[in-house]
Amino acid sequence: MRTTLTLEDNLARRLKDEARRRGISFKEIVNEAIERGLAAADSPRPPASRFRVKATAGGFRAGVDIRKLNQLVDELELERAGDLIIRDR
Repeated sequence: MRTTLTLEDNLARRLKDEARRRGISFKEIVNEAIERGLAAADSPRPPASRFRVKATAGGFRAGVDIRKLNQLVDELELERAGDLIIRDR
């Protein structure tokens, strides 16, 4: 079957180089590449390995009052808002 394909420049270059290297036509290399891609898409994939999370002890540095973290966030947001207002002027 005859058809027209629009290929990205880098992909066309790679296909031409591979066809030249192997001594086959551009048509053959394109058909081969498409066939391999479709076969790979049809083949079942191996199951992914199980993901495990290893917990470690965490914490804050000495002197950080975790009860005031919301206050810190509020102060940082106000500071950022002030920076935005100054830049808009």
